[in-house]
Amino acid sequence: MNDYLVKAIDKTKNLRLLTITATNLVQEAQTRHDTWSASSAVLGRTLVAGILLAGAELTDKEELTVRLLGDGSVGPTVVTAKSDLTVKGYIKNPHIALPPKKNGHIDVKKAVGKGWLEVTKDLGLKKPYTGQVPIVSGEIAEDIAYYLTKSEQIPSAVGLSVFVNPNNTIGEAGGFMLQALPGASDSLITETINRINDLPALSSAFLDGLTPEKLAAMILGDDCKILEKDEIAFKCDCSKEKYGNILATLKDSQLKAMINEDHGAELTCNFCGNKYQFSEEELKAILSAK
Repeated sequence: MNDYLVKAIDKTKNLRLLTITATNLVQEAQTRHDTWSASSAVLGRTLVAGILLAGAELTDKEELTVRLLGDGSVGPTVVTAKSDLTVKGYIKNPHIALPPKKNGHIDVKKAVGKGWLEVTKDLGLKKPYTGQVPIVSGEIAEDIAYYLTKSEQIPSAVGLSVFVNPNNTIGEAGGFMLQALPGASDSLITETINRINDLPALSSAFLDGLTPEKLAAMILGDDCKILEKDEIAFKCDCSKEKYGNILATLKDSQLKAMINEDHGAELTCNFCGNKYQFSEEELKAILSAK
């Protein structure tokens, strides 16, 4: 099944909901970065959050970057999502596996630790906008909801789920983002939050075949309206040309050292792990073109 995102609205048109299934996307990230269980859960949840934020807030050719800057063992996590609903991301320490909590779940909070959540939006203006809030939970979903409520004044509820199999592959990944529009009454919000609190565990539900459409109906009611359904994907926009441009910004002495001492260069993309080789001749061409 392809990964996709659904946008829905309740019958009163005062609640907006995005639901998502992202198992293949998170599996792609796990494969590329060889993440272990705790790192997979943190990176996967942040990737899902990035896509949800992009689907809710971005328009043509815009992008945003989520930085989870905790002091836990996985280190910083960085995810960039675009308006076309593609996302890329990496985690500093991919090989982290922690003892499970008493309920058997991955201890995401411990893996993340304390610190800051930053969201930077590039909306095509002269300067990107960055909002920052402290990490209040470490479970990531609550932190994204706190960011939306505090930094953007949008009352929100967020659920994120990543199930990691014993062999480190991804069993499921998905989630939702509920946002109250200006006309939403307190009673409507309370009623909807009660339905969210009554949801089964997302990981089990997705493993049992829960779809984004079904999840939308469970949260907003069977009479909710599906507005859009769009495919999502892990996609990196790196290229050898881009890395060649980066090499061109280095000092001449650095390029000469690569030519004379290393006899070439290999650059690796943090976001996707792709490697780009530059021969002595290619480095000399870059140097002579400066």
